[in-house]
Amino acid sequence: MFAQVHSAALCGMQALPILVEVNANFAPDNATGDPMFLMVGLPDNAVRESRQRVLSALANSQLHVPRLMVTANFAPADVRKEGSGLDLPLAIALLCCTNLLKTDVGDTLFVGELGLDGSVRPVKGALPIAIEARRKQFRRLVVPKDNIREAGVVNNIEVYGVETLRELVEFLNGNKPLEPIRSNTREEFARAQESSSDLDFADVKGQEQARRAFEVAAAGGHNLMLIGSPGCGKSMMAKRMPGILPQLTMAESLETTQIYSIAGKLHKDTSLITQRPFRSPHHTISDVALIGGGANLQPGEISLAHNGVLFLDEFPEYSRSALETLRQPLEDRQITISRAKYTATLPCNFMLVAAMNPCPCGYYNDPHRACTCTQSQIQKYMSRISGPLLDRIDLQIELTPVPLEQLQAAPKGESSASIRERVVRARARQTERFKDAPGIHCNAQMTASMIERYARPDKEGREALALAMRRQNLSARAYERVLKMARTIADLAGREQINFDDVSEAVGYRTLDRSNWGETF
Repeated sequence: MFAQVHSAALCGMQALPILVEVNANFAPDNATGDPMFLMVGLPDNAVRESRQRVLSALANSQLHVPRLMVTANFAPADVRKEGSGLDLPLAIALLCCTNLLKTDVGDTLFVGELGLDGSVRPVKGALPIAIEARRKQFRRLVVPKDNIREAGVVNNIEVYGVETLRELVEFLNGNKPLEPIRSNTREEFARAQESSSDLDFADVKGQEQARRAFEVAAAGGHNLMLIGSPGCGKSMMAKRMPGILPQLTMAESLETTQIYSIAGKLHKDTSLITQRPFRSPHHTISDVALIGGGANLQPGEISLAHNGVLFLDEFPEYSRSALETLRQPLEDRQITISRAKYTATLPCNFMLVAAMNPCPCGYYNDPHRACTCTQSQIQKYMSRISGPLLDRIDLQIELTPVPLEQLQAAPKGESSASIRERVVRARARQTERFKDAPGIHCNAQMTASMIERYARPDKEGREALALAMRRQNLSARAYERVLKMARTIADLAGREQINFDDVSEAVGYRTLDRSNWGETF
């Protein structure tokens, strides 16, 4: 007896079609012990253990399979299969072999984990699996009930959610009707985007320079670092950054949702990620947790922040190795993870917002409290951030605490909605500018040739930039980033030509001199 059932498994960001082949023969009546159950096709431990889950689920679902000698193959046989999502197709294949399932399932793709009681449990990556099922032109997709909203985002395929193995068998045999999920994805997406956050820049009093820096960073997709003593508002403003960024597009939402689906971080009632991610990992995070990887591929924080914001508070407290792993993703906006068992490329187009104290005690240059650190302690603390990493952070802002009198007397600041309007207008100019450049959406992503074409200042601007290069000893990378920021500042002002004021403001965001930290910071 032979049966084939279609399924899929994750391979990086994509789903790999899997053909589950089962050959079963009746075990001899005089055989003792458990019959042979052989699995081939590079299954990992989770797949090998499916034998016990599947046989127990069949027995507890009153689906009595006779004693069989089974050989199960997971094709293609040269690719390692991981996860528990192959439980359900393996069970369906066994039922087809024993004629307990009397229907053709060649047009259906199955994925799901089985509990010992026959329940069907959720799996990771239902969205990319649904996308692959549609690409392969399957008519139906069967997923666990908890994954149905996630997989139902994909149109032109019937998506069914099941709670138990028994329920699925009765549906396939025509004894119990099941309705596929029907949803208007675009309508739900638009409705979800209407929700507003309680975090508003109107709550920020004072710190005008920092507020302007956040606006420039949001308008051009630039990285930002805030340096100031405790309590001056670094974390408060960073948490409000998503509120001034443009809304996610449908394409960005789908891409972000796929990452969260693969990571298993989507709630069962969530179909799409509709708000820009804001990730804020603790400084004790490991390198693997930050960039992704592991024995079984797991997206890291930089990928979970894709199309959103990665906020690293207490920046120098992160391990040196963890910080240095950020250098390549900040440039390429994707991370390639190579391990013995796999190689995968994950997107990580995020905005980095870093916050740090100016010294170990936190009060260097504080107008109200004295610093207790020595010059060597300050320099050692600040030097935890390497020059190449600092070079990749476009805006570097020093904050000072707002006096109590100003906090009490100052009115509410400008709202996030007002700032976002200007940011959206600036981003619209960039979208039009880069409409013929695939993968380029904002000024921070410009290539060298684009900088030469779109970010060339007027004569006074070029002279100001040349003077700043000589005085501050800026690197070639810093030179390009200043031009990108100047382009963004001009976009905010609605100008096509970059002038002296744009260049001067952009240079002012890169005034930190590492050689003098602890002396003239």
